[in-house]
Amino acid sequence: MSACLPAGATESAHTERAHPPHSPPPGRSRRFRVAGADLSAAVAVFLIALPLSLGIALATGAPLQAGLVAAAVGGLVAGRLGGSPLQVSGPAAGLTVVTADLIHQYGWRTTCAVTVLAGLAQLGLACLRVARAALAVSPAIVHGMLAGIGVTIAVAQAHIVLGGEPQSSVPDNLRALPAQLARLDPAALAVSVLTLAVLLLWPRMPGRAGHLLRRMPAALVAVAGATAVAAAAGLVLPVVDLPSWHSHALAGLPDGPVLGLVAAVLTTTLVCSVQSLLGATAVDKLAAARPGAPSPVRSDLDRELLGQGAANVVSGTLGGLPVAGVAVRSTANVHAGAVSRNATIIHGALVVAAALVLVPLLELIPLAALAALVMAVGLRMVSLHHIRTVTRHREVLVYAVTALGVISLGVLEGVALGIAVAVGVALHRLTRTRITHEEESGVHHVHVRGQLTFLAVPRLSRALHLVPQGTDAVVSLNGSFMDHAAYETLQDWQNTHTARGGTVEITGRRSGVRIAEPGALSTEPAHDGEPGTTGDCRCRPWTAWRNHQCERPSPAPDTGDRPDTTRTSADAHRPADPGTPARGHAPGGRQLVRGLSTFQRRTAPLVRGELARLAREGQQPSQLFLTCADSRVVTSMITSSGPGDLFVVRNVGNLVPPPGAERGDDSVAAAIEYAVDVLAVRSITVCGHSGCGAMQALLGSRPGSPAVTPLGRWLRHGGPSLERLRDPGAPAPRLAGRAPADDVEQLCLTNVVQQLEHLRAHESVARALEKGTLELHGVYFHVGEAQAYLLAEQEEERVFDQVREVDLAV
Repeated sequence: MSACLPAGATESAHTERAHPPHSPPPGRSRRFRVAGADLSAAVAVFLIALPLSLGIALATGAPLQAGLVAAAVGGLVAGRLGGSPLQVSGPAAGLTVVTADLIHQYGWRTTCAVTVLAGLAQLGLACLRVARAALAVSPAIVHGMLAGIGVTIAVAQAHIVLGGEPQSSVPDNLRALPAQLARLDPAALAVSVLTLAVLLLWPRMPGRAGHLLRRMPAALVAVAGATAVAAAAGLVLPVVDLPSWHSHALAGLPDGPVLGLVAAVLTTTLVCSVQSLLGATAVDKLAAARPGAPSPVRSDLDRELLGQGAANVVSGTLGGLPVAGVAVRSTANVHAGAVSRNATIIHGALVVAAALVLVPLLELIPLAALAALVMAVGLRMVSLHHIRTVTRHREVLVYAVTALGVISLGVLEGVALGIAVAVGVALHRLTRTRITHEEESGVHHVHVRGQLTFLAVPRLSRALHLVPQGTDAVVSLNGSFMDHAAYETLQDWQNTHTARGGTVEITGRRSGVRIAEPGALSTEPAHDGEPGTTGDCRCRPWTAWRNHQCERPSPAPDTGDRPDTTRTSADAHRPADPGTPARGHAPGGRQLVRGLSTFQRRTAPLVRGELARLAREGQQPSQLFLTCADSRVVTSMITSSGPGDLFVVRNVGNLVPPPGAERGDDSVAAAIEYAVDVLAVRSITVCGHSGCGAMQALLGSRPGSPAVTPLGRWLRHGGPSLERLRDPGAPAPRLAGRAPADDVEQLCLTNVVQQLEHLRAHESVARALEKGTLELHGVYFHVGEAQAYLLAEQEEERVFDQVREVDLAV
């Protein structure tokens, strides 16, 4: 096996020079040490894995011990050998339909053999190092596959919830559902409803007591509670039956048609591999987004595939279910604070101990409670977030076809249909290109919407030749790809048109960017200090934020004692000597003209339609955004907003003078009143930032000193924030679970909290808050980290937590 290990994953991981993330650094000591965070995370994951493993085994029709075997092997083998240290593997809901179909067709012992062969196939793929290629599968296909499997699970488990037995397919289950409703078992239904209610309500427990109770996994509480109620009420229900381990069935030789077994192995390999690899990448994002994470963590996907293959070989040999990375357990592992693979390994050891010691307790669990648990998991696999995402990317057809194919035909057939539809959609988009020509105010516009390939060259040529010689022309490219044939056609026409006295301007997404050749389309001359396509200019995507200044090699002043130097990006941010204009920056007037000119050429054509709509309909912003006048705080960039989204008020120190403050400070109050009463904004955000000069001035001011300048008089409105900071009895805001770095940062955070209280004192705000039509938010933007923090008021504690969104595959 060691010959197949990817680079950086040798057998002796502690002797590598570059040890993998989350592993202890190399050293002389080989003692097994466990961090306290790993131990607590292992217990949390174990409490979730135990009922889920039994429930998934029940849903597949396998021996219930098979779920415990797979959970233990997933923790011990995949946890030790895998390339994603924080991912927890075990029997996954995504494999339920596949395994159930195998058991129905070939029996349990052959299913175990298929699991072993699938594991060997994964080992072979790991040796070929093709793990990352599996991520090329369209997310719409993956999410559609999981949604189809989720529907299949939910429909099948509905029969057990009602006290019956499931059929072999979704159509059969749907046809049998009316008859099952007619003869439902009230006791089984009551236990199932109780389990589902606890699963739904437990994570929403309010208050301090709820915060403590929510530390217990909802799955464990639901199953344990349903078991206790059933036992106390004396309900007669089918319960978990764990036969003696002496009679546990192990893998046997495959018995069945060769083509059918090959298809079964391929299906198991595909589902296990794709789910595990997608889960590993999602866990990387989740771990990197944790507060205090030292650096982004990347899993070794080839090693992860090897670990999953080894786990399936062992699990199948020992009579366990197929193993894959499980999102629910992995998420719990990360949130519980696990720092290494020890948490996963210890969780596997705890499953082994429970399987040997807790059998009498496990045999009290009603099967209806496990069925309700698995049905809830299946319903969650149909994610509304995923549906909205594929709809936004116009891939809902791929998603729907894959899901329906999995439901009606099977996993492999559904995925094959999804791939075929995805290829068809891609080809359709590639060949569907709209090219139009129109004249406006003497300027001829050629609009290209879509990808420019050789198939679109005839239509492109016809549109270009509609432009008369010697006229001004603008070609708008709104695609992301241009092949060689289209490139040459456009370049030849441009050269010919300009040679005969005309002008050509290329705009759109591909303007001035290298498309298919080393020399890009020359859209415009490269002026001094302005992005262009020629010369030594080294433009970056954020050039527009740096006053449209490109980085150019420039000689140093001739001092006679040093060679010429090159100005770097770091130099661009160094202050110039007093009285000397910064190198590479034009005087203010010239810089303003360049900025306006660039806007008219590049940005205005893209936003003209939206601005025209706003001009007709008037502004309808969704929120009032009150922030500092600091030039480094770009509101549209932080909030990813566009024209018409924000009603922005900026002032020094993002201050909100309370009502009744001194005269001359009504501008902020007027903006608040206008935003709330006239524009009817739904939220108001106060945004502070790191390194605020106003807060530094407040800290350096002397109490009671007279304010003789307008700036000093304005900063007096920040006095309450300073008093709040110095009040030992006031709770200090925290930043992502840590204390502020210094007094300035603490005052910046405190000021946001104080200004929100000033907001509540305004009559219009108080009235809207009472009606429930307005929300208040606090934001802290760390300029140096480019990180936004959102204020979360938890009971008496105010914490600015990182804003993040992690999408985990189920």
